[in-house]
Amino acid sequence: MRAVQVVALDGPAAVQVREVPEPVRQPDQVLVDVRAAGVNFPDVLQSKGQYQYRPDMPFTLGSEIAGVVREAPEGSPLKPGDRVAGFPGTGAFAEVVAVSADHVLPLPDEVGFAAGACLPMNYLTAHFALLVRGHLRKGQRVLVQGAAGGVGTACVQLAAAVGAHVVAVVSTDAKAEVARAAGAHDTVLVDGFRDAVKALGPVDIVVDPVGGDRFTDSLRCLAPEGRLLVIGFTAGDIPTVKVNRLLLNNIDVVGVGWGAFAMARPGYLGTQWAELEPHLRNGALDPLISATFPLERAGDALTRIDERQVTGKVVLEV
Repeated sequence: MRAVQVVALDGPAAVQVREVPEPVRQPDQVLVDVRAAGVNFPDVLQSKGQYQYRPDMPFTLGSEIAGVVREAPEGSPLKPGDRVAGFPGTGAFAEVVAVSADHVLPLPDEVGFAAGACLPMNYLTAHFALLVRGHLRKGQRVLVQGAAGGVGTACVQLAAAVGAHVVAVVSTDAKAEVARAAGAHDTVLVDGFRDAVKALGPVDIVVDPVGGDRFTDSLRCLAPEGRLLVIGFTAGDIPTVKVNRLLLNNIDVVGVGWGAFAMARPGYLGTQWAELEPHLRNGALDPLISATFPLERAGDALTRIDERQVTGKVVLEV
């Protein structure tokens, strides 16, 4: 089968599509014929050797897929031919992948394969961030940094779906249109966002997948007892916080590490998925896909993300 592999830690341009053996399904795994795979920022970091997970080379990139079940464990509710999304964690950029049965999720008929491949990482992260770590309630106000990106649009859509008022922070007017398409009620440009948000009113939750120098002003946007959810650092810099800021307004900085939490709890992905499924079926959660590429152009897809040219999500179609 064909697979996109890292053979040297020289970034997106160095990945190669190679012929490799098909995976052999273990008793607790589902074998899936891949139709689409989601491309994420950690894939770019892995191609450079800058991610915390550093397998021996050569290795196959990719963490999330959508496709069709070829084989399933005995007694599984899944059967050959079922449409599924999955989170293999690695090896997704390939024609066939073996996925832990616990990480294979039934894909509603209303959701296409390309959209399904965008769901596991970003939307389950959004669910964990907003509803589990952020304790979001209907009617609250949510500020989303990086609101036109993959995690950002997922958080905008989910917050809007559960009845929150969403303020999106973006870097350009074009990205503001993307955020509004995802369901944001207000959009502000990142330059001077603190004053713009102040004019709109303080927020209960800030979702921050960006980090960097906007962190402190994000804290200043919070209402008393507000929460800033730390999801990642796509800006590259890991910010620090002076804890007196937390004390003065009784605010919280909350870590959101979905992967470590979910992988340690069998059945947790399925529980999250069941809560998201009604929103998937009614279209409230519908990933914004900015570009699709064939497997052979995986390097171009990764470069698009590396050069910050992406709104929403990038997908490889197999």
